[in-house]
Amino acid sequence: MPWLPEEAFRRQDESPDEEFYRMPRLVTHIDERAIAAVTQLYREYFPPDGVILDLMSSWISHLPPEIGYRRVVGLGMNEEELRRNERLDSCVVQNLNRELRLPFGNEEFDGAGICVSIDYLTRPVEVLREVGRVLKVGSPLIISFSNRCFPDKAVSIWHRLDDRGRMQLVERYLHEAGNWSDISSLDRSSRRLFSDPLYAVVGRSAGPHAEVREAL
Repeated sequence: MPWLPEEAFRRQDESPDEEFYRMPRLVTHIDERAIAAVTQLYREYFPPDGVILDLMSSWISHLPPEIGYRRVVGLGMNEEELRRNERLDSCVVQNLNRELRLPFGNEEFDGAGICVSIDYLTRPVEVLREVGRVLKVGSPLIISFSNRCFPDKAVSIWHRLDDRGRMQLVERYLHEAGNWSDISSLDRSSRRLFSDPLYAVVGRSAGPHAEVREAL
């Protein structure tokens, strides 16, 4: 399967992301059952007392309330949202579609999450390669998503796929990044009617010195 063309990552709204995210949105973007599923994934995969990176973060991180972490760092687009997030020990305002390099050292984190935001990345392979660099070898990345989004900012390919296709796409991102192992997809959707579905792709970092290949 050849890698996707540049057109697959175009968006209906190509105005600067800083403009779109300028106003804080202090709301949740998935319902309570889907949020509970994200929290359960974090409970299962993130080590207690670990150093956790919350990428594309907002005013809430969905981390399990009963578990303490040594440090939680949030990286997102809106400073006010990040400042209101009570689980964050520190935060970074950064547009990952413009600045791909993460401002962290090699193997700095014990786990990372990207919650309902992977569909907004225009260069996801390069960003995920960076995430693999800053995670310790064997540490998990949990990429969770639903069927809800800001349609004008989601990349074109996301709109063209069904739920299974989106899981396969995110798996492919990690494979193309080249520094991930044990990649798998999970369906953690509630079986109750009228609930938001919740899907996740989980991978483990192969470390900053893993052999990587450029996306074709």
